[in-house]
Amino acid sequence: MSAKPEPPAQMNSLGGLRQALEANRLGALADPLLRGAQRVYEINRHGDWAKWQRTIDHLPAITASAYDFTGPAVRIGDRKDCDPATRAHLKHLMLQLKPWRKGPFDLFGMMLDSEWRSNLKWARLTEHIGSLQGRRALDVGCGNGYYLWRMLGDGANIALGIDPSQLFIAQFNALKRYCSDCPAFVLPLKGGQFPSGGDGAGFDTVFSMGVLYHRRDPRAHLRKLLACARPGGEVIVETLTVDGDADTVLTPASRYAKMCNVRAIPSPLALEAWLRQSSATDIRLLDINQTTPEEQRVTEWMQFESLTDFLDPANPNKTIEGHPAPQRAIFLCRKPE
Repeated sequence: MSAKPEPPAQMNSLGGLRQALEANRLGALADPLLRGAQRVYEINRHGDWAKWQRTIDHLPAITASAYDFTGPAVRIGDRKDCDPATRAHLKHLMLQLKPWRKGPFDLFGMMLDSEWRSNLKWARLTEHIGSLQGRRALDVGCGNGYYLWRMLGDGANIALGIDPSQLFIAQFNALKRYCSDCPAFVLPLKGGQFPSGGDGAGFDTVFSMGVLYHRRDPRAHLRKLLACARPGGEVIVETLTVDGDADTVLTPASRYAKMCNVRAIPSPLALEAWLRQSSATDIRLLDINQTTPEEQRVTEWMQFESLTDFLDPANPNKTIEGHPAPQRAIFLCRKPE
């Protein structure tokens, strides 16, 4: 019998993953997930990974006296847990892991103010879905894991995320260093690499936020999300949308809001049709919201271009390319029983 894979040395934040999966009746996922992570770091490790890992290794040893994941800022530790010099050193090191896209985080009284005020999206979402108490949550395309902590704050038993960006994983690992006992985990995988079927189809709530429009085959992405949910489980899809009828899908010829990897932006009616074709049931549109500079902007922690640079200076309802400005919708549906 072959030995069970252990978390790769590069991913110390995965300690306890196997036990957490087994405790939540997801134990069959442990081996394929850990093997997949090991494969990424053996074959496709980012060139800056060693630099990011050194930064994490040099983070000051601080013991968090408390956590608060109920937001809006994910709070790890308290100001009294360290002195000002240590806090300044912590900030210096965390800045070496920028750009920080998702947040905010409060680390021992040091506010990490990310580009996105992700708490605003979370508030729009949880207004409709309520508590995640006792649930097993999966976030496909989780970024640096901000929403995973919020899922724990809303009562989830386990919050598992996957994202191919190794910088985002390094950011998550830096945060997890100070709350290693919390059942939140991130693996360096794409959605198509996540095992589904059998025991893998066991998550009570599956999230996909800000991913669909990057997929070459958005319908395949929706089918994969449903495959990862338990029968009757929820799937939440948050994505860019455009106004129009059930046949309206914007497919930018080059860029959208300066992004070169936007494949297809559906209207809400088109997305509803895609979900229906993917066998989803109980489909509901929860929210539509146009993104504003209050929610996405340049900060000390993300100093590149942001929303105002992506919009037409003469018409904020258009992107710099002349497309409709970013409008985001949240859908909830269920996997058939």
